[in-house]
Amino acid sequence: MTLAFIPVRGGSKSIPLKNIKPFCGKPLVYWNVAALQNAPSIDKIIVATDSPIIKETVASFGFDKVIVYDRKAENACDTASTESVMLEYIDAAKLSDSDVFMLVQATSPLTETSHFEEGMQLYNKGNFNSIISCVRNKRFFWNDDGTSKNYDYRARPRRQEFDGMFMENGAFYINTVANIKKDKNRLSGKIGIYEMPEYTATEIDEPDDWVILENLMQRHVLSKQKKDYSKIKLVISDVDGVLTDGGMYYSENGDELKKFNTRDGMAFQLMRERGIKTAIITSENTKMVERRAAKLHIDYLMQGKCNGGKLEAANEICEKMGINLSEVAFVGDDVNDIELLEEVGFAFCPSDAAETVRKLGRIIILSTKGGEGVIREIISNILFK
Repeated sequence: MTLAFIPVRGGSKSIPLKNIKPFCGKPLVYWNVAALQNAPSIDKIIVATDSPIIKETVASFGFDKVIVYDRKAENACDTASTESVMLEYIDAAKLSDSDVFMLVQATSPLTETSHFEEGMQLYNKGNFNSIISCVRNKRFFWNDDGTSKNYDYRARPRRQEFDGMFMENGAFYINTVANIKKDKNRLSGKIGIYEMPEYTATEIDEPDDWVILENLMQRHVLSKQKKDYSKIKLVISDVDGVLTDGGMYYSENGDELKKFNTRDGMAFQLMRERGIKTAIITSENTKMVERRAAKLHIDYLMQGKCNGGKLEAANEICEKMGINLSEVAFVGDDVNDIELLEEVGFAFCPSDAAETVRKLGRIIILSTKGGEGVIREIISNILFK
């Protein structure tokens, strides 16, 4: 049996409860768990935690390989080593000496399924007793006494000609249970190095790391993931800032006016012709939006849903349709849309959406501004391209 072991404490001081803090729209620990869930070589995923909140969060993922283990308090304190909880679990679960044990760090969320699989392939070749993940660092290092450590400063090499040094990135370690019990260490014997991409070098430890890694995650991981837009059964839109330009116009009589874009009208018609249901959810409650929704033949109009929020309104529609949020696309532009944007399967925003919305890791930022045909862009350039 091959198992992956992820230790996650609840007592992080630099970033409180960092292991379940939203990272690119999902709890931090989610990314490694999801990647391991999709790794054929991994039989079980053990998440070892001392926190009931983390335990509940991990259970909510619904992954069938995952087992949450309640680690002992003495092995979850600031001074406890990772090896202590590894050995605790090995003893408690009575693992076989021949079992393969992969230690995985939740603080390295850029590790993908392919990395875990390639690491296991290297291990299974039988040339090494254990495996460590590293990145190649091409920085020049110096000793305390002023001597160069890894290059000759008198013949400074160009970067492309410099091999550099391997640096541990903390992503994962592979060993057998027998070796871990014998050596009380995650590594043993002849150690093989699995080289990972340079962008995986940073581990999350401080708040600045969080910002850096979210940007790297978006660029190197999330941007590669192709969405299966054929799964969309419902498209939900906000009104102000999406179907309109967000402006508030008043007539001489004091009547409030909104400017809608006719190209969005054709977009809703195209969706209807292809069997995709449509909805508008807005916190306001106006006759003009009601009339616009009627003209567009919108299937579900939810106005004035302030108390329960837009997520509750969307769940209500999903229940009526017999679908779940993974089959929903939502277009939002402001902070009151974030909760729903983080839960739907497909999240979009206009190019001029609030900065906090545009910074969501999973968001697809459109080139169109609010009120300029946002829904039409989604239909023409994304869904039905």
